[in-house]
Amino acid sequence: MASEVENPSPATENRIDGGNTASADGNPTIEIASDSSESKVISKKQAKKEAAKAEKIRRKQEEASSAGAASAKLAETDPLACNYGDVPIEDLQSKAVTGRKWTEVGMLDAKVANGTVLIRGVAQTIRAVGKKMAFLVVRQFTATVQCVLTVSEELESIVDVEGVVSIPTEPIKGTTQQVEIQVTKLHCINRAVSNLPINIEDAARSEEEIKEAEKAGEKLVRVNQDTRLNNRVLDLRRLQIKQFFVCSVLWKMYAICLCPKCISAVSIICDCACEGGAAVFKLDYKGQAACLAQSPQLYKQMVICAGFGRVFEVGPVFRAEDSYTHRHLCEFIGLDVEMEIKEHYFEARTVLDIVDRLFVTMFDYLDEKCKKLLDAINRQYPFKPLKYLRKTLCLTFEEGIQMLKDAGIEVDPFGDLNTEAERTLGRLVLDKYNTEFYILHRYPLAVRPFYTMPCPDNPLYSNSFDVFIRGEEIISGAQRVHFPDLLTSQAKARGIDVSTISAYVNSFRYGACPHGGFGIGLERVVMLFCGLGNIRQTSLFPRDPQRLIP
Repeated sequence: MASEVENPSPATENRIDGGNTASADGNPTIEIASDSSESKVISKKQAKKEAAKAEKIRRKQEEASSAGAASAKLAETDPLACNYGDVPIEDLQSKAVTGRKWTEVGMLDAKVANGTVLIRGVAQTIRAVGKKMAFLVVRQFTATVQCVLTVSEELESIVDVEGVVSIPTEPIKGTTQQVEIQVTKLHCINRAVSNLPINIEDAARSEEEIKEAEKAGEKLVRVNQDTRLNNRVLDLRRLQIKQFFVCSVLWKMYAICLCPKCISAVSIICDCACEGGAAVFKLDYKGQAACLAQSPQLYKQMVICAGFGRVFEVGPVFRAEDSYTHRHLCEFIGLDVEMEIKEHYFEARTVLDIVDRLFVTMFDYLDEKCKKLLDAINRQYPFKPLKYLRKTLCLTFEEGIQMLKDAGIEVDPFGDLNTEAERTLGRLVLDKYNTEFYILHRYPLAVRPFYTMPCPDNPLYSNSFDVFIRGEEIISGAQRVHFPDLLTSQAKARGIDVSTISAYVNSFRYGACPHGGFGIGLERVVMLFCGLGNIRQTSLFPRDPQRLIP
């Protein structure tokens, strides 16, 4: 797969050819040539394993949705119950795009006074005013707004607030926006644990404030450097520190994400699980066992949990597996993107919509502005211009499987597509839809990383996708699981020692928005756009299993 899973396991690269092979559990399987109409036989033991995994996930989803059932029961006795409470997990699994209009907290001002708005943010502070009223400050990115409502608890939880904007008679202290929201609806999207490791208000105090308070006889909590760094996800929620990392003119409020390339030995299992079991480059880090990161995936999710909203990174990615193919490198440049979503990873300006607009815009630019450069390439390496649609074609995995079956090619409906199947599907899509650039989504959950969100209607499938150019994958992406309990159960189902990924899982215990993203291998995109036969032609100094110089 691409930047997230750019180099799949060598087993997934094998061409379909005649003969007997063995499955991972040692049971015999039979692979049939791609031009045969016979079925691929799967070992019974492996099939039982996959069914057991799916059943575990299904039970977990049922347990998680019990909150929704409780809310429905409450509605029978409280006519206003629909205006508050926890949002059921299935409603956060990209169930539907409702078309509700969301307002950014930073856009709230006198111009929208008396209008009804819907916002999502972090419950930053709550101040009770009497027995029946409270002021809730909601934070989104670096903007804050005061909301008037009845008392609630659990700070740093993610909430949706709907209400009418009003202009207070006196200036509001402690918020960036000088308007109030008279709350009519309040729903919790993701609850933070009651006792946070650090208090954001404490972490935001300057050393000077603390010293001045001490002079006045007041004792304030001092959060030391190690405590901050050990709880970095929470520390990054400080408004001040965001200013260090944010460049608001880049990509419409995307923040630059600079994830570590050296990770600890305890993170190796997590990194391998993240990338489908790919091998890592191990190294000595001042006496500590470490490795080169295969992906910024887990870290960019943690940055989203820190409240950055949208992040991207362009940087090196390292894969140590022995893949001797035309499209794999041991080091490549990845473009990784992660972003919050409101309801669905299909919604406007989110994940798949970004993929569509980004690549169509990029292809248009290359064809229109870089014609001389492309002509020069074409003279030595002749290729046909890429065919693509104004609105990118999006097919489900099941539709792709059916197209292959209709062409007489049998593939496992719950397995991943190998290289030959992907190429064949690419030719079928070109013949039917006249495009060489398309999206395939709703992959089987069993073939995706453990952090992938299951589909709300069928836990055997997932809210994930791959993107293809000329029959080869360039992007892998998905909606992520942002519930720690579901994340833990899916990791255990894959045989992952959860203790090795505790820092990652814990970042979702402090309140996390629904989110998703994708990764792109840039050298592969260039190779396929220009119709080149080998990815080494698009890398300045390629690194593969046999090449370390120049």
